[in-house]
This record gives sequence, structure tokens and C-alpha cells, in this order.
Amino acid sequence: MFDVTLLRSFLAVVEARQFTAAGVALGISQSTVSQHIRRLELACGRQLLERDTHAVRMTPDGAVLADLGRRILEANRQAVEYFADSAPRGRVRLGISEDITLTGLASLLREIGLANPLLSIELTVGLSSMLYQKLDAGWLDLLFAKRLQGDERGQVVHRERPVWISHRDFRLGAEDPVPLVIYPSSSITSTLAIDGLTGVGRSWFVACSSESLNGLRAGALAGLGIMAQSPLLLRDPASGLVEVGVEAGLPLLREVDFVVVGRGARLGGAIGALAGLITEKGAGLWGEIRTGG
Repeated sequence: MFDVTLLRSFLAVVEARQFTAAGVALGISQSTVSQHIRRLELACGRQLLERDTHAVRMTPDGAVLADLGRRILEANRQAVEYFADSAPRGRVRLGISEDITLTGLASLLREIGLANPLLSIELTVGLSSMLYQKLDAGWLDLLFAKRLQGDERGQVVHRERPVWISHRDFRLGAEDPVPLVIYPSSSITSTLAIDGLTGVGRSWFVACSSESLNGLRAGALAGLGIMAQSPLLLRDPASGLVEVGVEAGLPLLREVDFVVVGRGARLGGAIGALAGLITEKGAGLWGEIRTGG
């Protein structure tokens, strides 16, 4: 067994090439560093360092131990972090609504991974309504999605108003029936669109349906109709998608909240840690997105 304290002193000397400088770096005396090196050489039964009046050099055995020592110290650090109460660890089954993937989500997940290397995230992307079903069935631990109407659970992270979106060449008159590009199953945005049109007495029909946001986007880009979706879809001016103008006479859509929701009111351990990070940093995901209206 190698004492990590002795290894730290040895590697400090290797780095500094001086006993005195190594002691300063570690906050201990030069004599203590020398004692550590002697004890380490006795434990190995080998000479690890060659000394002269100007510098310190590693012997071949010292070079081997330097490489192994760095690995031992890194393994020790990982073990300490794993068993420390403050280190989030374990698997979290996280559900993300599809439109959130259009934000800076990847950057946030990367930041979380770098800060919490012992935290494993099992990601599920889909419709918010489907994610709530999975959460309530126990198949997810946490979700970051749009809030269902009438469901008061969760911590609000962001609020936005969906907009009517079509291809830039698509034209719709104020009296024309509205060709909708929507999800075939119940979804928050589909419900918003239909309720909004019904509320103002506007006729509509399903022109294209898809179970995925990419499919809806393709339908709109093909000029098949219009969709009610997040203004995040307008962030790329070169995409061909634009917000439908006021001349189409479409109603203003109701705002929706993006929330972090767990299975219980109190979230602990890795689940609570991840929920806290998303709540703290989630609003910034929309910060640099330029919308179309």
C-alpha cells in the first residue's frame, strides 16, 4: 500500500525539481518533504530520485512510480468524491420535451456532466404529455417539459408563447380554413392550436401530422400548412420558416410554462441535485435564441 501523502510529496518534487519548492507548493517544510521521499524509497526498496547541488532527477524506477503515482492519486480522488455525501451520484431517468432540444440543452448537459462525473443521466425525449405518463407510471424520475393544463406540479423555469409558423412562401387568407400541421396524438401545442381556432370560430383541418417535431417541421417546410410551435423554430433565418403574419387573422396563443417535475414533492440525492441544476440554469437555455415575433 502506498501512502498518498508520500506520493503527493514525491510528485511535487518531480514537478518542481527541488525539495524546497516542492515544500512551498505543498505548504510543508523542506525537511518534511525529504522524510517523505526517504519513507517512500524504503517502501519501494528502490532509489527514486538522484540529487546534486543544482537539481533533482528521477531514476528509471522513479519515472515508473511517477506514472503509477498519478494514477493512484486520481483513483483516490474519484473514490473520495464517490463516497462523499456532497457528490451527486447514481442514475437519473430524465424526460425532456422535444422542443427543449432546440435550445442550448446540449451545453447544459455537458456542464452538468463535467461538474458531476458520477451522475448518470438516462435521457428520454418526446411529447410532454407522453413524458408525464411515463413519470406517473414510474418510468421516469424527473422531467423538464411543458406544464400540462390543470397540472400545478413542478418548478417553473421558463414561460413562452407559441407562435404560428409556416414556410415563408405559404399564404393564408383571413377567411380561409386553416391547414394544420400537428401531432396526431394529444399534445399541448396541438390543443392550444385547436382551442385557439375554435375559440374564434375559425375552421381548420389536418393537412399533415407527425409524431416527431422534425416531421412537423418538414411538413411546414413543404408548404403543407401551418403549425403552432415554439418560436425556437425560428432561430435560424435561413431555415425557410417564418412567423405567420397578422393578415392571416390567426388568434394569439396561450402562454405555456416549462417546468421541472419529479415524482414527489421532495426530491433528494442525485434526482434532487439534477433538478436543482436545471432549475438554476434552465432559463439561460433560451437566453441567446432570437425568435421571430
